[in-house]
Amino acid sequence: MDFTGKTAVATGAASGMGLLFSQCFARLGGNVVMCDVNEGVLEEKVRQIKEGPGGDAVGVLCDVRDYAQVCGARDRAVETFGRIDVMANFAGGTAVRMLDVDPALEFPDIPIDVYDWGIDVNLKGQFYFAHAVMKQMREQKSGLIINIGSISGMEGDGRGVDYPTAKSGVMFGLTKSLAQYGSKYNVRCVCVSPGPVLTRAAMANMKTLLGRAAEPQEIIDLILFIASEKGQFINGENILIDGGRNAMGRWNY
Repeated sequence: MDFTGKTAVATGAASGMGLLFSQCFARLGGNVVMCDVNEGVLEEKVRQIKEGPGGDAVGVLCDVRDYAQVCGARDRAVETFGRIDVMANFAGGTAVRMLDVDPALEFPDIPIDVYDWGIDVNLKGQFYFAHAVMKQMREQKSGLIINIGSISGMEGDGRGVDYPTAKSGVMFGLTKSLAQYGSKYNVRCVCVSPGPVLTRAAMANMKTLLGRAAEPQEIIDLILFIASEKGQFINGENILIDGGRNAMGRWNY
């Protein structure tokens, strides 16, 4: 795969799969606009990519919950590289874990602002970036928006309720709607929904039919394929990459 001359914007790009995507896309010749709230780490990761082989990178401090910052990231991408070919929405996480909520608290007792944070990051953040970059993609009459779902969107979560609520909205309503609108302008939208991934050690305990969690590279390889010339006929779909977890009987969990 060759992304020479292509530009990708990635959120959550200072760590995890957002970082891995950025590294791989640049290594394959593309330019990356890396968005994150962790400025210090982001600057270091951008520097490493710039010093390596392949394409260029710039970092943008951006909270995906702030539409003005989202538009600023889009504008920086266009000003620097002239176009946006891929929008990859990696920023996210379960609010009760990310905000370190007392594990003794149950759903009705968890402050609503915790759930607000989760819905804002995991649903509105992806919606905001799609809305912002679609203007540029419409103008250039091409582009791909990659949404990130989760097996949780299929399963639910009786405590971290915000996460499956947001992810299921992204996986189905948002992805299909963006594909429908974008089709007039040669803009695709695809959602990639991982099962357990070894970005955290605890993921190894989640069962799959294959008896293991995914390596992060396996998820990124799928996304790169969708973005490449070989993946151009994939559109408007939610693709589960979960080792068969969704095919298991729920009593096996």
